[in-house]
Amino acid sequence: MLGDPRTTRITGDTTAAVHRRTEDVGAEHRPGRHRDGPVVEAYCWSNLTSGNGARALWLLLLPFMVVNLAHWMRPTARGRIHAVRLYGVLVRLVALSLTVLLTAAACEVALDLVAWQCAGTPECSVQRSWLGFLSTRQDGWFAQPGRRLAVAALVPAALVGLLWYLSHRTWSAYESQRSLIMDEPDSTEADVDVDVVAQSGAPLVRPALGRPGFWYGRRLVARLRAAHTAAGFLTVAAAVGGPAARHDRTADSPVPPATGVLFEAALVLCALVAVAVVCRRGRSERRLDNRLDRALTTYLPGTALALLLCAVVYAGWSRPGWASSGALPGEAVFQALTVGQGLLVVALAVVALNLYRSASEPRTTLHGLGGPAVAMLACALGGVMTGGVAQRVADWLDGPGTPGMGAAATMEGPPVLLSWQASVIPVLLLLLLPPVIWLAVRTARHARRLGPVIEAEYEEEHPEPGRTRQIARARATAALTDSAPGILGLLGAATLLLGAAAVTGSWLTGEVPGLAMDGTPPFVESVAETAQSTGSWLTGFGVILFVTWGRRAYRDVSARRTIGILWDVGTFWPRAAHPFAPPCYAERAVPDLSSRMCAWTGRTRGRLVISGHSQGSVLAAAAVWQLPDQVRHRVALLTYGSPIERLYGRWFPAYFGRVPLEGLQRSVHCWRNLWRVTDPIGGPVRIDEGQGHEVDRGPLKDPLVYGRTAEYPLPEPILGHSEYQADPVFGVERAALLDRLGPVVPQQAGAGAEDRDSSAQGGAGRSSG
Repeated sequence: MLGDPRTTRITGDTTAAVHRRTEDVGAEHRPGRHRDGPVVEAYCWSNLTSGNGARALWLLLLPFMVVNLAHWMRPTARGRIHAVRLYGVLVRLVALSLTVLLTAAACEVALDLVAWQCAGTPECSVQRSWLGFLSTRQDGWFAQPGRRLAVAALVPAALVGLLWYLSHRTWSAYESQRSLIMDEPDSTEADVDVDVVAQSGAPLVRPALGRPGFWYGRRLVARLRAAHTAAGFLTVAAAVGGPAARHDRTADSPVPPATGVLFEAALVLCALVAVAVVCRRGRSERRLDNRLDRALTTYLPGTALALLLCAVVYAGWSRPGWASSGALPGEAVFQALTVGQGLLVVALAVVALNLYRSASEPRTTLHGLGGPAVAMLACALGGVMTGGVAQRVADWLDGPGTPGMGAAATMEGPPVLLSWQASVIPVLLLLLLPPVIWLAVRTARHARRLGPVIEAEYEEEHPEPGRTRQIARARATAALTDSAPGILGLLGAATLLLGAAAVTGSWLTGEVPGLAMDGTPPFVESVAETAQSTGSWLTGFGVILFVTWGRRAYRDVSARRTIGILWDVGTFWPRAAHPFAPPCYAERAVPDLSSRMCAWTGRTRGRLVISGHSQGSVLAAAAVWQLPDQVRHRVALLTYGSPIERLYGRWFPAYFGRVPLEGLQRSVHCWRNLWRVTDPIGGPVRIDEGQGHEVDRGPLKDPLVYGRTAEYPLPEPILGHSEYQADPVFGVERAALLDRLGPVVPQQAGAGAEDRDSSAQGGAGRSSG
């Protein structure tokens, strides 16, 4: 519909809007012309995920987005308020560690590698003319180590400021949307998954996604933004002022040592406040919480920035006898961050497993450990990105030498731990190779077994082996989606163990793997050197891949749209753990849809079918949950190619599990879900039919016919996840839903307009889902 040039925007803006065909504009005022079929509307939200090219740079925020997903992956809880809060606190602490890790990596590159090592080494700085004013060869005003660090601090400080700006700006552009639906007066915190409300003698399940404040987390995002911004500035301040304080304590200096002690005490105190802010308060969903803790959001990052300025002044104080040598003590920082992240993930796994055992749902991913596995993946992504940048910059600065490999190098290079972490990447890939091969073999065998089943299903008298293999391969490949949890679990466990091995190796040896294995058998030594070099290039390749993807998306609309598809799932959820994650488009789309449905039904008193494909079906369900009871009972839901149970129900059981979905089925007038076996994303809802009307319709035939027929003279394609509306079943089921909605016809409220049969259909439209 949106590909037709004869469409008109009914309401909305250039970011997201509702469209109709031009001939259907004003259909409510001409009911006699639209009695033959429904009036179709399309909600287009693609610009929220794949709009201008600058949004492709959100790929660099991938670790933040992944850890934010871990917050929403906790298992179902039944009255476990303290365990739920502890789960949220642990995820928020992991998210805070990622902000510190990113800032520390920027400090490692700018302060340690460039300002401390290269500018302080004549052999390195002479090859970099742009470092002339910092070089010790010229013995200028900036030649002192503290002043070089103060100048280099501009880079990580600007990075933190940019993240703060983007978080604040995207909140205003995407998430500061309120629905027309009035707030429900309730001051209780939202620590349970569902509310059971008595209505007409029968219990009505209201899930968390149906609460008034679920899609409006302004207060929490503001608090987290202040804490993470402060943590970033404090990390830079520690990197600038810490070396100066250590020098003042261990050598003759014109600056009293007590100054450094006071400075470090102020840093620790402000850091404890930032951690306390992260731990103290979670989401408040039972009401539309529009309050802001203005003192906190103003003074906490402001104080951290003031400490950073003090660190710059303190480090820039003249210390004539101070000379830089070796590397800054970043090794201990990265070791502490890695160990802390591992302990937090282990604690998170214990809490998640405890929650799962208290109220288990059989189809929950990894028995409740999906959230910890994803949090571990976020930490691994952060390590790959930071380590890759640091190692590639060190290689570039050192010219023909290899940092960390002894006399041939002019620089000491980045922390040894980063080389150990890079070295375990080839090992991790080798560990994943056997299960990937096993999945490929199993899929091929499954496809061969499906051949007779497919031929019997289509009742083909003269089957074609090639056509049979094509259909069987599509079905077997689509089933691979259900194997993803096992691969993720293996990846998370292997990453945790190999990360612990990397920390242990760097701590015990103090050298990169290639040097640490000197004197061992030749095979072991060659394996260590190969793993180190291969892992170093793999980490660098990963960073380059992110940059090139972003550059291509900036220039290529189709590539930008592909990246938008990846973002649809990751940015559906509000920023509850990390404020610097990409913005949540659902905080704009869900109020849009729910407000449109409320406004249209209230004005016309008509019946309405909201349909959604793929991610649009998830948005449709979330919008229906937000509707008042009297509106929800006048709405029918049509989903197709929907991941609402196959992906969301398994990975996010607390919000799309069995109980919320059964409550949705009972609360709407009727619901129909279409699915195909060849669809790798969509699937059945799997609701017990005893709870009400049947929901699932499928599997639909795909392709519609096996071979050539008089009606289909050309071979029909295997559609998989696309073009559900082209299936004849779609029109039949939509008409059936309209019939089941009853004889209610739309009319202008209080206007006495002529009655008509109509429905409004809201879908994903030109969404990237």
